Formats: sequence, C-alpha cells, structure tokens
Amino acid sequence: QVQLVESGGGLVQSGGSLRLSCLVSGSTREDFPIGWLRQAPGKEREKVSCISTSDGSTYYADSVKGRFTLTRDGANNTVYLQMNNLKPEDTTVYYCATDGPLDCLTYARDPYPGFGSWGRGTQVTVSS
Repeated sequence: QVQLVESGGGLVQSGGSLRLSCLVSGSTREDFPIGWLRQAPGKEREKVSCISTSDGSTYYADSVKGRFTLTRDGANNTVYLQMNNLKPEDTTVYYCATDGPLDCLTYARDPYPGFGSWGRGTQVTVSS
C-alpha cells in the first residue's frame, strides 16, 4: 500500500509563494504519475498539476499555468509543487494522489480523474 504525505501549506499574502511537498512511500507501481488536486469546502475538486515519474513531463491546469511548477526528487521519493504569485482564489486544501491515470495526458483529458491513493491534504490560505 502506498502512503502520501503532503506538507508545506500555510498562510501567505497575495503575491507570495509556498512550496508544497508530497512524500511518497510504500508499494506502488513506479510509473504511476503523481497528481495534485485541490478542493474547497462545498466546491468541486479541481485538477492542479501532474508529473510523470518516468520522464518528468508535466501538466498544469490553466488556472495555475505560469505560476506553479511541479518537480520531483526521485532519490527522496518526493514531489514538490512550487507556487508563486499566489492569489486569494488559490485558497483551499491541496492533495497529492497516485494509483490513478496511467499518464499525465490521461489526467489532463479526464475531467474527473480517479486515484486509488491520496494524502490527507495541506491547507493553503492566501490573504488579500
């Protein structure tokens, strides 16, 4: 069973930056991509980004493109979501997930990608 643990959330002013981390451990197919999603209370889950664990290719939702960057550290089994120029509308809980779409292209095309393994999430709050 795979475990994912997010960290790095917090409170930041509009225009500021945060770096979220997702530590992946346990047993999983090594070629499953890692996805980031976010969900505010009462709202639909929103795709944020995805990174392939095989070639490092990435996908970004239009709402974060140009502001967020997703990278991976294979040696430490950690994926990092660098978030710059944060806006109040980025406020929500961010989750990393795996054991889902076989690649980031599929993740991008599926409006509601399903994942078998999720972290507990980390809260990001951006004040105006």
